[in-house]
Amino acid sequence: MPSGPAPPLPCKSVSAPAPRSSVPPRAASRASALPPPGPSASEESAAPDPAKMARRSRHRLLLLLLRYLVVALDYHKAYGFSASKDHQVVTAIEFQEVILACKYPKKTISSRLEWKKLGRSVSFVYYQQALQGDFKDRAEMIDFSIRIKNVTRNDAGKYRCEVSAPSEQGQNLEEDTLTLEVLVAPAVPSCEVPSSALRGTVVELRCQDKEGNPAPEYTWFKDGIRLLENPKLGSPSANSSYTMNTKSGTLQFNTVSKLDSGEYSCEARNSVGHSRCPGKRMQVDDLNISGIIAAVVVVALVISVCGLGVCYAQRKGYFSKETSFQKSSSASKATAMSENDFKHTKSFII
Repeated sequence: MPSGPAPPLPCKSVSAPAPRSSVPPRAASRASALPPPGPSASEESAAPDPAKMARRSRHRLLLLLLRYLVVALDYHKAYGFSASKDHQVVTAIEFQEVILACKYPKKTISSRLEWKKLGRSVSFVYYQQALQGDFKDRAEMIDFSIRIKNVTRNDAGKYRCEVSAPSEQGQNLEEDTLTLEVLVAPAVPSCEVPSSALRGTVVELRCQDKEGNPAPEYTWFKDGIRLLENPKLGSPSANSSYTMNTKSGTLQFNTVSKLDSGEYSCEARNSVGHSRCPGKRMQVDDLNISGIIAAVVVVALVISVCGLGVCYAQRKGYFSKETSFQKSSSASKATAMSENDFKHTKSFII
């Protein structure tokens, strides 16, 4: 195979590349063949939807309501209708002094103050710059607060102070509510102690007080010595069959014995004070069997004597004479009636 230089390639003219269009020729031909473009999917979704319009109107209505509430709250604050504060309870002992404090700054010339006692019917305590009712003689004002010098149990209840004063936004009204609780010492309790009892029976002693506040607890005393709430902790010689209720004030002996004879008194006590009833004696006696037998014998003798008397009267004929007398009287009455009837019939025939 001959070797030699390679034949030269044929020369071709090289021209500059034509600018490419953004659309390929095939795509352009297809686009020219397609119909005119319609609304796209996004444009279809942008079309008005009645459900979406209803939702938007609801959202707008809710926004308007929220704006109205905000305005109302701003108005509420501007005109001073303050929200209720923590409720306070004031405790006082009867016949001592107490201060009903209104939690607001010092009184000014332009401010107006009113105190009311709440309940079934509202009554004024401080009105038109003067104390009302029985508070005139036993209370005084200290700024917005009331100082009661001699508080009674009738003063217990719920109170409200109302303060109104002009402000930049309008009339400012504030109020404060409190409860006055009056503690009362117990009075002399009423004690029920039987004067006598039979051994072996159930005996109950009662003690009660209706005035003490808070409710008092009760303690029983025998011959001046306090009885334990748990009788088993006492001395073995004492009777341990009783039950004491410190809440209701009862002292019950399940089986009373002669050891329980003595003088009993009851004391009512609470956090304010205490009081005791005068002592009363209870005597426990045995069942007198001999006395009962003697009484039965006496009753039997009386019945037998009465029976013998009746028999003796019958033998003597006291009861027969009375019967014969009754028979004769009845016979005379019968004859008298027959004669009268005869006369009546005779006159009737004539």
